Amino acid sequence: MKPPRLAWAITGSGHYIEECLEFMFSLDNIDCYLSQAGEEVLKMYGVNINDIKAKMPVYRDKAASAPPVGLFYKGYYHTFVMAPTTSNTVAKCVLGIADSLATNLYSQAGKCRIESIVYPCDIAPEMETTAPGNKKVMVYPRPIDLEATDKMRSFPYTQVVESVDDLKTAVIRRLASLS
Repeated sequence: MKPPRLAWAITGSGHYIEECLEFMFSLDNIDCYLSQAGEEVLKMYGVNINDIKAKMPVYRDKAASAPPVGLFYKGYYHTFVMAPTTSNTVAKCVLGIADSLATNLYSQAGKCRIESIVYPCDIAPEMETTAPGNKKVMVYPRPIDLEATDKMRSFPYTQVVESVDDLKTAVIRRLASLS
């Protein structure tokens, strides 16, 4: 069997997505998972899915049962990263809803006691983000979205990060702990 890999899911958030992709592309032994909304957002930000496919395997949200999640049970992955992550996905994960590829991946990683690193798009009451066209805009997450992010911090095998720099640090630290 090959050494375990890192699974990375992209949901429908554009929150610093270009920086997340740049970091993802710098890593080895990684598989990319795209939610349907993730695919739509990548197009809005001018990212061609074929460019991702040229660098790593890409799994898309095309089946109701999310068959690739079975790879967690086979020891195929050592870490699950979800970045950037929509407030919708965070809310579903916190409620235990696993009805999409991304939420299924998070659920199965937890059930297999595999470390998850999550970068939610809603982390503060006021924040700057990047809209399509590389335009910086202010957003004001709702209290309910911030509550879901806070609740996720208490989940076992889950590390919630608050910036791309925190994401890089967390992933690099995790990879170093495995070597």
